Formats: sequence, structure tokens, C-alpha cells
Amino acid sequence: MPKERGKSVYDCDICGKSFSLKSYIATHKLTHTGEKPYQCDICGKSFTQNSHVTKHKLTHTGEKPYHCDICGKSFSLKSYIATHKLTHTGDKPYHCDICGKSFSNCSGLTCHRRIHTGEKPYQCDICGKSFSVRVNLATHKVIHTGEKPYQCDICGKSFSRNGDLAKHRHTHTGEKPHQCDICGKSFSNCSGLTCHRRIHTGEKPYSCDICGKSFTRNGDLAKHKHTHTGEKPYQCDICGKSFSRNSDLATHKFTHTGEKPYSCGICGKLFSHRSAVTVHKRTHTGEKPYQCDICDKSFSQSGDLSTHRFIHTGEKPYHCDICSKSFIQKGQLSRHKGVHSGVKSHHCDTCGESFSVKAKLTNHKRTHTGEKPYHCDICGESFSEIEHLTTHRLIHYERNHVIVISVVNGSLK
Repeated sequence: MPKERGKSVYDCDICGKSFSLKSYIATHKLTHTGEKPYQCDICGKSFTQNSHVTKHKLTHTGEKPYHCDICGKSFSLKSYIATHKLTHTGDKPYHCDICGKSFSNCSGLTCHRRIHTGEKPYQCDICGKSFSVRVNLATHKVIHTGEKPYQCDICGKSFSRNGDLAKHRHTHTGEKPHQCDICGKSFSNCSGLTCHRRIHTGEKPYSCDICGKSFTRNGDLAKHKHTHTGEKPYQCDICGKSFSRNSDLATHKFTHTGEKPYSCGICGKLFSHRSAVTVHKRTHTGEKPYQCDICDKSFSQSGDLSTHRFIHTGEKPYHCDICSKSFIQKGQLSRHKGVHSGVKSHHCDTCGESFSVKAKLTNHKRTHTGEKPYHCDICGESFSEIEHLTTHRLIHYERNHVIVISVVNGSLK
């Protein structure tokens, strides 16, 4: 087929995608056939392109011969430096012709466009699940193989992706090289900064094709879709409990092992999940990045904002299937169901008292430890339960209310 200048002329006869060079279409077709003719002679891993083997081998040697002349960061491929330098210049030359969003590299734009088209060209040859990005397919396949070839040389923890190992290392170094240019907050990885910026812009690029609800992160959309399907493919091999996400299962397992690998850098408190540390730190900084667009009230957690909005809408989306009572929060429904079951599966290891809800056990334990984590921001008094703090705050409100009335009536008592 003759080639015209500036026009893609080679079409894939399977999906119709067009390419400017015949060699590109040959490589592209391997994504449909699943063929991987190029193999690493060190570990045996196979790839669709020889250049991918060359790139992969650097994970074995650890070689990073290309250095950024601005910050000194090293890379295994020269092309990575060009993309990296855009983080210094802020240049984003690739623009989406649908929504106008800009990207620093062409591959980022290509992946983004699939949000609009719904295209998922990468399919798992084991279970048939499809993905919009090749790396997501590679990560997914680890679920089937259990392979975790990337190991932290500090603590020995293993990961399925080199990128996850790089992010993990920041937990040891405390490095946060990615900074928000709006509020100055820093992050250990680029994806964290990208998600954070959406708090400022209000952007929610991921929409549910069933109910139309939008989300700031693709992971949140995937989690939401399970509310429609009810699917919980990840099961705990200790207690049998099932989860909709593998990360939720990993966090759950800490309840069995007691492991708390994440610590607060300010007070040293330990947590079983990284996100819990992020939320906890806001008790020190006072940060409340989530604001209600109706009354302007701010919250430290996105979930608290979502729950707060139900006060305005009157919505109670969680329904008891025994008595039909409705609740604003899923946790409230879970606690309520304990009334019907009578089961008290949460036991205090100090005095042996049992509770139907874990939150009640947590509150009870504070009677032994004396811990009072909830502090009044007006007078500084501390409480063991958040409900007690809420009740206490009314005292300040009522006092201020009386003062305002007295002033209006011409006297101050």
C-alpha cells in the first residue's frame, strides 16, 4: 500500500487501528496473538519486542547510565530523561482533542484517550479480563502467578512491579520529590500528586458506565463497580473473608498478623495501612482538603465529606435487609445488623468483655489505656470517643449563642 506524507496508511485487520509504518503494525498484532518471541536469557521472561528485552535486562544489572543534568536523578533509558525533564520545565506538549487535558508524553495521552473511548486492548490470556494499559495487564497477571521479582534491599519486602518497589523505598528515605504547585504539599510518587491536584481542580475523569457516578481515581471507579456486581474475587486464606480489591485483602491480613508497617513521622504511631498514616497526620497539621460545595464545611477525609453530603440530600443509601431500616453510612448498617444477630465477635484481650461492633471494642479499650485521641479545638479538652467530643462542643456553641443573644438585647452577662 503506498504511503502518503503525514497520513497513517497501514490498518490492523483485527481492530482497525492505523499505523504509519508497516513494521509498527507487525509489532501491534502481537498484542492480539499474545506472541512474545523475544526472551530474557537471565530469567526467561518473554516480550513482544527486542527493545523491551534490552530495557528489562537493566532490572537485573541495576544499571542507570543516563543522568538528569538538573537534579542528578539516574535512568536506565535515555528516553526516560527527556520525559523526566518535563517535570522541571512543566511543559505538556500533548493535548487531548476531546477534553483538552495536557500531558508531558505521548504515551500518557494515548492511555488517557482510552478513558473517553472505553478501549481496553490488552487482554489476560488466563481469565480474559481486559485492560486499557499494558502495565495494568502485567500487574494483573501476577495475581495468577504470584510472582514478585522486585525486592527491597533494606527490609526485604517483595513487589510485582519495579515502580512499586521505587515507591516503597520512599517509606524508608522519607523522600517526597513531587510537589503540588498550588498548595505546596509534597508526595513520594507522581501518581499521588496527580490524584491530589484533582482536589483543587475538582476533576473526576473516571465515570461509571452503569450509573454515571464519577471518580478522581481509576481505582475508586473499579472499587465502585463492585457495588453493582457484588463481585469479591480476593479471599483471605486464614478466615475466608472476601474482598473486591487485592489491596483490601492485603490490609485485612494485618488484622491476623498484627503487623503495622507504616509509622507517623511526627508522633511515631504505627498503622497497618499507608492511607491511615496520611489521614492521621492531618490531626497534627489540621489540614482539611475536602470541602463541601453546598455549605463550605471542610473535612480531613473524602469519606467524611461524602457522608456529610447526605445531610443536605437526605439520602440513606444503606438498607437493612431484615427490618428495612436505612442508614447514611455502611458502618452504621453493619453495627445495626449486630442487633439482629446478637453475635459479639470482638473480644477485649484485657478483661474479656465482648462486643458486636469493632468500633465499640476500640472505644472500650481506651478505658484500660486511658487514651483520649479526640481534642476540642476551642478549649483543648480531650475525649476517648468522638461522640463525647461532639456533645462537648455544644457547650461552647450554647455559650456563644447566649452571649450573642445578650448583646442583641443590649446587655452582656
